Amino acid sequence: MILLVLLLKPGARRPPVAAAAPAPAESPGTAGTPPDLSTMTPAERFDRLYQRIITAAQTGDQATVTRFMPMATAAFGMLDTATVDARYHMAMLELHVGDLAAAAAQADSIARADSGHLFSYVIRAAVGRWKQDVKARDAAYREFLRRYDAEVAKRRPEYLEHQSMLEELRRTARGEKPAPVPG
Repeated sequence: MILLVLLLKPGARRPPVAAAAPAPAESPGTAGTPPDLSTMTPAERFDRLYQRIITAAQTGDQATVTRFMPMATAAFGMLDTATVDARYHMAMLELHVGDLAAAAAQADSIARADSGHLFSYVIRAAVGRWKQDVKARDAAYREFLRRYDAEVAKRRPEYLEHQSMLEELRRTARGEKPAPVPG
């Protein structure tokens, strides 16, 4: 569903956005009306804010990214349980605002919970690329590739949701050309 900051240009000021899942369509009577976050569960709030920020980042709307990032951080902090998917999403947001240490901390948290989980290597590769640390990036790529088949075979919901991102990173880690964008 999401391919973010995996193919960063070295020296860029902040990570560019590639493909992200489209934001949910507004219902006919609510266009322009912000949702009432107070009526949502913490997970719903975080998911909604994540989508808003990622969509803004996709379109280059840094003002919206900056405006809503503190709310997303607060919503993430209110989660009863931070799932691996929520941690991955938070790391992607943190990369978009240049908080590489926070993104790396999410990778560490994922790895502590499950040392083989692919998302920890996805995040580490993005952080390494952003820092222009080829050694760290390539180490993350190697571990990602080493674990890829066994992990994908587990058919975890988050792997299925982010299948295209995982496949794209696999091609990148192998040094293959990116897949053509459907036109």
